[in-house]
Amino acid sequence: MPAPSDQILTVAQMRAAEEGLIAAGSSVEALMDVAGRGAAEWVWRIAGRHKVTVLCGPGNNGGDGYVIAETLRERGGHVVVVAATEPKTAAAKNARALFKGEVHGPDIEIEGDVLVDCLFGSGLARPLSPEHYGLLNWLAVGHRHTIAIDLPSGVQSDSGMLLNEGLPDYDLTIALGAWKFAHFLMPAAPKMGALRLVGIGVAPVEGAARALPRPRIAAPGADAHKYRRGLLAVVGGRMPGAALLACAAAQGAGAGYVKLFADRPDAAPRDLVVETGPLSEVLTDDRNIAILVGPGLGRDAHARERLAIALADPVAAVVDADALVLLGPRQLAERAAPTIATPHEGELVALERAFDCDGGGSKPERALALARASGMVIVAKGPDTVIAAPDGRLACAPRASSWLSTAGTGDVLAGVIASRVATGVDAFAAAGEGVWLHGDAARLCPPAFSAGQLAEAIPAALAACL
Repeated sequence: MPAPSDQILTVAQMRAAEEGLIAAGSSVEALMDVAGRGAAEWVWRIAGRHKVTVLCGPGNNGGDGYVIAETLRERGGHVVVVAATEPKTAAAKNARALFKGEVHGPDIEIEGDVLVDCLFGSGLARPLSPEHYGLLNWLAVGHRHTIAIDLPSGVQSDSGMLLNEGLPDYDLTIALGAWKFAHFLMPAAPKMGALRLVGIGVAPVEGAARALPRPRIAAPGADAHKYRRGLLAVVGGRMPGAALLACAAAQGAGAGYVKLFADRPDAAPRDLVVETGPLSEVLTDDRNIAILVGPGLGRDAHARERLAIALADPVAAVVDADALVLLGPRQLAERAAPTIATPHEGELVALERAFDCDGGGSKPERALALARASGMVIVAKGPDTVIAAPDGRLACAPRASSWLSTAGTGDVLAGVIASRVATGVDAFAAAGEGVWLHGDAARLCPPAFSAGQLAEAIPAALAACL
């Protein structure tokens, strides 16, 4: 079960969690006060005594806005409220009554330094009205900085979809109580700027997804040797470069021994062991801990044969790239060891067809459905990477560098995940560690980096997790 600070809640889960707090003796007003004052701390760090406009809607998100405004006013901040409409809930009305500053209607002409969007929160399920949409965008243009409270108005919380086109971009989004899926999913996530979380005492929720935390990775023991640290077998194919990239990444991600099984040892670095010959003969080492198949494999009959032989090895497997297009239920029918698949969107669609998934719903829902149908841990990679396990565990990765959108970075990711599996880490945890290291390595690279540079940065990313 994820820690309260890591859990991602649906709208329904968040409502249930708040109801639990109220049943335990709190109140809507008390929770609103905690959330609003906590959010005001972050707003103050940006705004200080500069001009702040808080846009308040009719519901409890608007009520949070009145609390924020009053907290800033008490500190001596220059703050005014623009009420898009009068408050409708009892808690919002109470917060409005407690605010001792200026409240203006939606027709006011105002500019300032910081706009705080409290128009609508995570419960919004329909597009903003033309009046609200126009007001929000007009105010955003008139302020140098924009902050969203809980979620930007016009975003669907559970799916990350934009309910209106042309919504403003934000410098900061302050989540209240728990993370929401939209904080991590496309297309909403890039609009949110930096993310911060204000807790309100929500307890751990059974079955909640988690925001992927920085992993804690232990250094090898004093008595470690290369086999105890883990032997990873990488199955090469028609295009050797991809497998070599995966091997380079794997060597920097913790495995003690990385061995490439290839038809020929072309261009292999001196520190990489390459085995040639029939794959059925060389994949007999019972010291193998994990196997990676797919990068550069090809999609012909020869590739199909190598995939079948690789998956016959009774160890944990990572399946990537070409192997995902060739994979189906038949190849997994006899496997008892964990299998991790790392599809991008096109490969995800192919796997959904192969395993008879309808492909409907949000990305987390799709990944979880495929994990349950296939028995694999699914790393649905992309600008909003989601990790799902057959037992229902679900994680969303933080936003990573958009410079990852270059050829070969998926091979690096596969190598890092496979390396973590080879160290003996649980498949779901290894997938999470690999995704984190991959994203952090990208942060350490210069702009417009290559996949080779990304692989070279993996050890530095690993060092930050020790």
